[in-house]
Amino acid sequence: MRLILLLFLTITLCYSQSPTSRERDGRRRLVWADEFNYTGLPDREKWSYDVGGHGWGNKELQFYTDRRKENARVENGSLIIEARRDHWRGHEYTSARLVSKTKGDWTYGRIEARAKLPIGRGAWPAIWMLPTDWKYGGWPASGEIDIMEQVGYEPQIIHASVHTKAYHHSINTQKTAKIAVENATTDFNVYAVEWTPEEIRGYVNDRHYFTFRNERLTNPTADYRQWPFDQPFHLLLNIAVGGTWGGARGVDQSIWPQRLEIDYVRVYQVTR
Repeated sequence: MRLILLLFLTITLCYSQSPTSRERDGRRRLVWADEFNYTGLPDREKWSYDVGGHGWGNKELQFYTDRRKENARVENGSLIIEARRDHWRGHEYTSARLVSKTKGDWTYGRIEARAKLPIGRGAWPAIWMLPTDWKYGGWPASGEIDIMEQVGYEPQIIHASVHTKAYHHSINTQKTAKIAVENATTDFNVYAVEWTPEEIRGYVNDRHYFTFRNERLTNPTADYRQWPFDQPFHLLLNIAVGGTWGGARGVDQSIWPQRLEIDYVRVYQVTR
């Protein structure tokens, strides 16, 4: 009798799972990835560089370099993005900002990276996304998706955010959430967003902590100003130095160099 009851419960549990969830997981496929299983400069077929030192809209101190191994390289199976205080060519701080634009662009999907983060006042690493074509105009009208941001003076606090014309930090309306990750600077963790036509969800190690819903589905007056996320976006990986947020408590000149280490980047989409 116990055996029969156990069998019945097992069958019931199996069939009580959401068919939608099972079908969704079964249809998800890997469409783009960099496993960093090579050595040297980042793969030029997948990554380009944003270059310059004009503050990047946030009063940042670093100069982003182009294909300089001291700032971006692959070694021991990980991408290393390194911010340095090395006075290179007259720039006190150097770093790198890798972009997948025109080499990896997606509308919807799960975008994830397994990473270990820097620590210390002035470090500001980010794993994030920007629109490829800027369909609705310049920032923030066409949107921004922040998969992971951390500031070095709060090294265990991880942030996920979105920015749109209606919701952005410049007018204190940004949509954001944070989560504590105690080993963020000592171990690798998986940072991800799942982006669908209905919403954007943020995760750390598959723990869901951020949701931004598409108001255009429920509010007849909503438009791109609330939800510009119906166009291709690309990925960015970087460490900034200082800036309005990263440098809010100053910049400790003694901590450099600092590294953002990324074990892999993977993008999945659901096949219809």
